[in-house]
Amino acid sequence: MKVFKMILKIIAVVIALLVVAVIIFIQQPKFGRKARGERKIRVEQSPFYKDGEFANETPTQKMTGKDSGMKTMWKFLTGQGKSERLIPQEGEIAVVKTDLSLLPDTSDFYLWFGHSSFLLQLSGRKILVDPVFVEASPVSFFNKPFPGTDYYKPDMMPDLIDYLVISHDHWDHLDYKTVTALKDHVGRVLCPLGIGEHFEYWGFAKEQIVELDCNEDFTTPDGFSFHCLPTRHFSGRGLTDAMKTQRASWIIDSPNRRIFYTGDGGYSDRFERYGKMYPDIDLAIMENGQYSENWSQIHTMPSQLGREVKELRARLFVTVHHSKYALANHAWDEPRQNEQRAANECGVPLIVAKIGEVVYLK
Repeated sequence: MKVFKMILKIIAVVIALLVVAVIIFIQQPKFGRKARGERKIRVEQSPFYKDGEFANETPTQKMTGKDSGMKTMWKFLTGQGKSERLIPQEGEIAVVKTDLSLLPDTSDFYLWFGHSSFLLQLSGRKILVDPVFVEASPVSFFNKPFPGTDYYKPDMMPDLIDYLVISHDHWDHLDYKTVTALKDHVGRVLCPLGIGEHFEYWGFAKEQIVELDCNEDFTTPDGFSFHCLPTRHFSGRGLTDAMKTQRASWIIDSPNRRIFYTGDGGYSDRFERYGKMYPDIDLAIMENGQYSENWSQIHTMPSQLGREVKELRARLFVTVHHSKYALANHAWDEPRQNEQRAANECGVPLIVAKIGEVVYLK
């Protein structure tokens, strides 16, 4: 009996120590901070904020498979059901090593860094989107980049980034170490409502931050308009902040070109609506990868990609959210097959971009 009681005490102490360790761990600045003060009031007044969290405009079930979220995560961490080709071999993914300081200032281009990080130059302005160059997860041993795909680093970015655009605050789209390293090189930050709190906490000036709720716009004196639009996803960086920040798709209008970036999100009728509301999309940058039947409403499934592009009525499309990290169990190159099939289905020309390749927009 005494031995049993001692074992229970030891277990209780171990659990208590683990809880304390987790609490201390999530206090690190990289987890960001929940909205407070005027920002909190604005969050709570959002038409999308209901019952203490941001809701999707389309009713959405986060987990659509038979397994719970915890069981799904356990299966992923233990490798159950994963493809034998989950991770590419060294050199299987082509990486073009472009010197960004030598790029011409007069041409419009798209340059992808893998996953959902990319650089746009439009009408002479540089727009960096969802840059993740250091850490794509809270712990260094999880979510490592594929071999050879981590060539690009914060100190290789242009000296001036006119606009830093964020779609949502998941770790694979908002990297604390990357954005803080770039802080002195950024003109303005454009982010969905609630995420501005992270940036202020990380030392960005309040006047640098343009924080929009979905269906809000921001227009600049140099002829750019940024339209923050609803997606169908979720948000959060820690254990207690799920759905406390907004997530978004973006329409970026330059004086000469219109770009759509879907961010992360499952299919809904918004693609057809955006195609009508924002005609003449020159380039659609589409989520394609890290999908599973277990979360089929919060990520684009392979069978839906062509339909999304067609409904947007885009002139060209390119896909992201692949070729750098394994966040789902499909083969690393399956998204490449998906984009080709989608192009055949929708009849819209596809740009097959390599990491680091400069794609000039003509």
